[in-house]
Amino acid sequence: MKVATAQEMRSIDAQTIEMVGIPGIVLMENAGQAVTKIVKEILDDGKRVAIFVGRGNNGGDGLVVARYLALSGFNVTIYLLSEAERFRGDAKTNLQIAQNLQLKIKLLLSQEQLSAYRDEIQLCGVIVDSIFGTGLKGAVRGFAAELIAFINSTGKPIVAVDLPSGLDADTGRAESVCVHATHTVTIGLPKRGLMLYPGADFTGTLTVADIGFPQSIIDAQDIKVNWVQKDEANRLMPPRPRNSHKGTFGHLFVIAGSVGLTGAAVLASEAALRIGAGMVTLGIPKSLNPIMEEKLTEVMTIPLPETDSQSLALKAKSKIFDFLERTDVVAIGPGLSRNPQTIELIHQLSAEIKLPKVIDADGLNALSEKRELLNQLDSQTILTPHPGEMARLLDCSPGEVESDRIDVAQQFAGKYGLTLVLKGVPTVVASASGEIHINSTGNPGMATAGVGDVLTGVIAGLLAQGLKPVDAAVLGAYLHGLAGDIAAEKVGKSGLIAGDVLNMLPKTLDC
Repeated sequence: MKVATAQEMRSIDAQTIEMVGIPGIVLMENAGQAVTKIVKEILDDGKRVAIFVGRGNNGGDGLVVARYLALSGFNVTIYLLSEAERFRGDAKTNLQIAQNLQLKIKLLLSQEQLSAYRDEIQLCGVIVDSIFGTGLKGAVRGFAAELIAFINSTGKPIVAVDLPSGLDADTGRAESVCVHATHTVTIGLPKRGLMLYPGADFTGTLTVADIGFPQSIIDAQDIKVNWVQKDEANRLMPPRPRNSHKGTFGHLFVIAGSVGLTGAAVLASEAALRIGAGMVTLGIPKSLNPIMEEKLTEVMTIPLPETDSQSLALKAKSKIFDFLERTDVVAIGPGLSRNPQTIELIHQLSAEIKLPKVIDADGLNALSEKRELLNQLDSQTILTPHPGEMARLLDCSPGEVESDRIDVAQQFAGKYGLTLVLKGVPTVVASASGEIHINSTGNPGMATAGVGDVLTGVIAGLLAQGLKPVDAAVLGAYLHGLAGDIAAEKVGKSGLIAGDVLNMLPKTLDC
């Protein structure tokens, strides 16, 4: 599903009206009906509903909601945040309809009026927020800000129309106060600001309402940002033919681990098998090989030359390249350490290995020390940084990365011609062509050590099964988050560990 900016949404709306001939008031009617459905799911018939209405099209949607709920037997009160004569266009038409039906309408322009209505608002079962839409620019000020603060204080379920009032539709930031919705019914397509934080926290449960925008009009916008959900994940799933063997699903070579960091190597290697890779071999410092032989039953190992600190030595390069002739895909980085010799090995492997590869963790840290190597990475490369690692690659602060996750990922992937998985909330996958994929799975329980190593193995395992780099990254992020969601249902979020996510990976392949 495409994810739109405010401007892209305005273009879709205008072209639907002007080029296709669907009147704006029809689109408004459809939007109002979609919101009404959600309100009815929350409330029983006859309960009170307070609908706060601005004078724009967002308010017009709210007036349609008020009409349908009133006609269905709900006790509806409309609170206008602007004088009736200031309404224009389709919103004005729907206000006139509400007046003709003698719906309960009250003007709400001041703190004094709010004080008079406070008690009756507290008696309502649901609040509908149709104050501001995508046209809002900057901070909410004056009485509107005071009203939003009051709405948030009521403790009532709040259904926001299109997006919570006060939220920037593109950035997900709120310059001042913002409605904290329990449900948001977004119109046509989800907006970027609903996906990003803190906007996602203000959004609550998100429903996307199809109100009749033609797909041809949406396609004409050439929207680059996508929201990855179950149907897209199913489309990307690699086939599992009956007449197959282990070689059918690829051989992954994981170059990982050092003393004290063997767990990262284990998690990445096992995750690749759990997600369906045919064979996995782990290249490990030779003194740690007996431990790995004991720990890993299904993963093969290769003992490699090591440094005095039990990390991979530069002398391991020749043995690694000899083995590459037997493999299809490489994963580099988990737990490799920051030993200077190991860093130099990573530099050479990253630049010279021409197989599809995933670089993570200490692999990324090594690249950040020699950024010119980024220009030598090819289109078969997937980088999987968290915001701190991304900041080191860009020589900026993590805050700068988090402030604009989509554009940061998009520009980096385009500049270096590779696939980037910017981990976080939400995880964003960027392709060299400029396409962005926002992941929809995962939960706070996954903020724990080792979960990123599992993701490395998942993506590399899918890459080994023949998926294109961007498809492996998109599907890998989705299945990894889904495994975390399944695990959280079983053990809870607070005590979730990386091994829980690892163990749930096979279940995601049947979802």
